[in-house]
Amino acid sequence: MAKKRPQTKAKRPQNTGGVGAAGADGHVPVVGAREPCPCGSGRRYKACHGRAAAHAVTELVQRPFEGLPGECDWIALRELVPAATVELTLKEGLPEGVPSVTLATVLPMAWPALRRDDGSVLLGLQNDTASGDISRDLADTLQRALVAEPGTPVQGRRAPAEGPRLQDLIDPEGAFEPVVHTGFEFWVPDAENATPDVAASLERANAAAIPTVKLQGVDAAYWCETPEKNHLRWVMPHAEEQLLDALARLHAAGQSALGEGTRLVGSFRAHGLTVPVWDLPSSVGAEDIEKPAAEFAERLATALASDAPLTADERRARGGLTNRQVTLS
Repeated sequence: MAKKRPQTKAKRPQNTGGVGAAGADGHVPVVGAREPCPCGSGRRYKACHGRAAAHAVTELVQRPFEGLPGECDWIALRELVPAATVELTLKEGLPEGVPSVTLATVLPMAWPALRRDDGSVLLGLQNDTASGDISRDLADTLQRALVAEPGTPVQGRRAPAEGPRLQDLIDPEGAFEPVVHTGFEFWVPDAENATPDVAASLERANAAAIPTVKLQGVDAAYWCETPEKNHLRWVMPHAEEQLLDALARLHAAGQSALGEGTRLVGSFRAHGLTVPVWDLPSSVGAEDIEKPAAEFAERLATALASDAPLTADERRARGGLTNRQVTLS
């Protein structure tokens, strides 16, 4: 049911002359795993000071996007949506020479970020991260992209533990308005003149992308088309226990569907929030589900406001929904 992400991997950075870069206080900066260790030992970072960094215990941040505008959409773009972009607003404004910063679900060659020839920055969201805090890793990548040479990708690394998080860099009052694309042509201004590597990555990514549409009438709900049936996956901001109770009330009352032939099949957790999932007939498109989704949002708001104990039927419905946890493949 879930989309498959492009599996291409960027090459790891090679020797960049980092030997001897340790600070006067003895602090050894974090570099690529295969680069020479900045301490000057002559060994690769992963076999020297990187060994301790790799085994350092990093507390998993359960809600890495909490406090950002559009937290639910951040999660959807990270886990559900193949191709989408969002213009980001930074707290300190754009540095000189950087006309824009754009969040993208994925970039060519699985680059963490790219500084384009015109100085603009693309930040990839769906890359693997090295620590337990996606927000800190993305902030580190973004900061390095802002000062990278135009026309160059930014390689991944483990973010310094004391580094900023996205919440420190992004304006909390800024808009977060995802634009979902049918393919990945947004990667390059002129796809016909892309390099062979980028062109091949673009072709693979487009072939793997599941058609996806963001609903307009409700927040963070995404319709997608698969060969056997369609689905609606809806990232919701409510506390999990409260949401499951509300869904159980609606399910027991026969009010959890989104129209004829549709069915609430369960939910999954992603980055601290709950994502209910509905199966839809193949004939039901994104535009067909707009009104039923808006009507469901009204029913859900009423159910969320209730603090009455669950009835026996509602408890059974809740148990059924809890046991039908959907997994992303």
